[in-house]
Amino acid sequence: MRNPLLEPFDLAPFSKLKTAHFKPAFEAALDKARVEIDAITSNPEPPTFENTIAALDYAGYELERIASIFFNLNSAETNSEIQNLAQEISPMLAAFANDITLNEPLFKRVQRVYETTDNTGLSEEQHMLLTKKYRNFQRNGALLSDSAKEELRAIDKSLSKLKLTFGEHVLAETQKFKLHLTDPADLSGLPESAREGARSLAEAEGIEGWLFTLDYPSYLPFMKYSTRRELRKKMAIAFGSRAFHKDTLDNREVLKEIASLRFQRARLLGYANHAEFVLEERMAKTPQAVQVFLQDLLEKALPAARREIEELKNYALNTDGVTTFEKWDSSFYSEKLKKETFDLEESELKPYFELISVLEGMFRIAGDLFGLHFEKDPSIETYHEEVAGFRVRDAADNFTAIFYADFHPRPGKRAGAWMTSYKPQFQREGKNERPHISIVCNFTRPTQNTPSLLTFNEVTTLFHEFGHALHGMLADSTYPSLSGTSVYWDFVELPSQMMENWCYEPEALALFAKHYQTGEVIPEKLVERIRASANFLEGIATVRQLSFGMLDMAWHSGDPSAVSDVKAFETEAFGETRLLPEHPEICMSTSFSHIFQGGYSAGYYSYKWAEVLDADAFSYFREKGIFDREVADKFKEFILSKGGTEDPMDLYIKFRGRKPDPQALLERAGLADTKS
Repeated sequence: MRNPLLEPFDLAPFSKLKTAHFKPAFEAALDKARVEIDAITSNPEPPTFENTIAALDYAGYELERIASIFFNLNSAETNSEIQNLAQEISPMLAAFANDITLNEPLFKRVQRVYETTDNTGLSEEQHMLLTKKYRNFQRNGALLSDSAKEELRAIDKSLSKLKLTFGEHVLAETQKFKLHLTDPADLSGLPESAREGARSLAEAEGIEGWLFTLDYPSYLPFMKYSTRRELRKKMAIAFGSRAFHKDTLDNREVLKEIASLRFQRARLLGYANHAEFVLEERMAKTPQAVQVFLQDLLEKALPAARREIEELKNYALNTDGVTTFEKWDSSFYSEKLKKETFDLEESELKPYFELISVLEGMFRIAGDLFGLHFEKDPSIETYHEEVAGFRVRDAADNFTAIFYADFHPRPGKRAGAWMTSYKPQFQREGKNERPHISIVCNFTRPTQNTPSLLTFNEVTTLFHEFGHALHGMLADSTYPSLSGTSVYWDFVELPSQMMENWCYEPEALALFAKHYQTGEVIPEKLVERIRASANFLEGIATVRQLSFGMLDMAWHSGDPSAVSDVKAFETEAFGETRLLPEHPEICMSTSFSHIFQGGYSAGYYSYKWAEVLDADAFSYFREKGIFDREVADKFKEFILSKGGTEDPMDLYIKFRGRKPDPQALLERAGLADTKS
């Protein structure tokens, strides 16, 4: 059987791929990568930047390509066969990573270059690569004793499998729950789009009536509009209790073991805890700095959040006689109060946000700002018929990137939205290899009667992920490990959150917010209401995000081995951020994939940290004009193209002319003058 992964390819050869191809491809690529590492280690020439540091960064390229295809499929188009294989492959990759960082002769060569190279002879990017390579060895066990190295290997092998298990459980729990309704009265309050979507889901299952799931396009409209409080409660508890049922999909022991192994690993490496280890390589630098940052924002947001929650409680009491305001009431009464306050309803906006129109408008904005052109290309192979491939070119018509877009939920696709890469950008032997970038979302599906109409929140999500994609597509570095989104985790959200700002600007909305039936541009009065409502219940939203960051830090800034009750630990961590009653059957930690499966452990604060950067950065555009090419060129040059080649604060100062001012975020959020 010919293996397409072992033949030369540029675009991922999805149409030729079978699951059986992956393991032999990984084994062959691992063998080749080991040969490349051995060649560096056994080089008789004295170690130099080129023959050791640069060579190490380029080593294992084929392995990286295969891994990117496999693990992206495991997130976006998985099945039990792929999941089982992932459990087998992940320990192999963890062992190989250990083989590199625990390779003593290799480390000695890296150390020799680090200690003897005259940095004046290196470019800024080369100096950054040298520093990162040395610190990567240092931070991942190169200086440990032989017995400690073996302990580290065992920890990393276990973690590689446990994180996969955590995600598999969350996906299975999300897919398992279905609310099947047959009485039209139970649809009370739901807009026609939500009913039609539920009818389509039921038809797909071959059953009568309406089907609602925990996928966001189904779950969120139900929670916002259903007048059936008991059904909202049922949905909310199902969503909030994922992997928290004392069954084979329960994640309590899984996450406790992940947190404990991370702590053990950090202590083994000489750090007080996992957060201290992680934050050494972040803008924030220390757990204490993160705690101060979160607490400072909480002090400013909490008074507003408490006032807002009281306003919601009173509104629910006066409207429907609700005496005990619960989690499943928040979205419903928030939407009703928003409608009354601003004469604005989500369902009123959706006809103006047809997915294809929004996508084309987003491409137009990227063209106006950064000179990019997107052309859909059916010849680009994809992993599912719903995925679209685009060729991206710059203003001079140079090929820039491949862009994949995958928009709708389906079985085998995890929840949420994310950006990823199938090929990194880098330069070698005079050739600039351009990246292959993908965004994956879970947006409202088209139905028999309507195209895919987005909520405004889905619009901002699309722009958010597209900001990450721009960071990948516009990369222009020499070395792959410094390219694109390979930056400090609390800096990586700047481009994504920055792009969301254009969703609120009339000049930008006019490019894509057009009624799907009439073509009418969104009326000015609706734009004014969107802008006026941008800070609606911002205190509650801010406290919610801060609570997630605090929960993350609680799990990772101490020793979690003593935690016996996950729910009790979580309840204590939420502490002063709690605005609504706790419920024993709801636990967030067991489905908190960002920190237990993804890369946000000790890093969830990054979303708020980056908001400070993006609010300040966008204020620069406001000063000059939201489509000002001079500011856009600076953002492209110093933020989007540089990747991790320089310290992020230095890059920000080069773009903005100064350090970020937190006041811009407080003013945008309406929290600048909040008093207790």
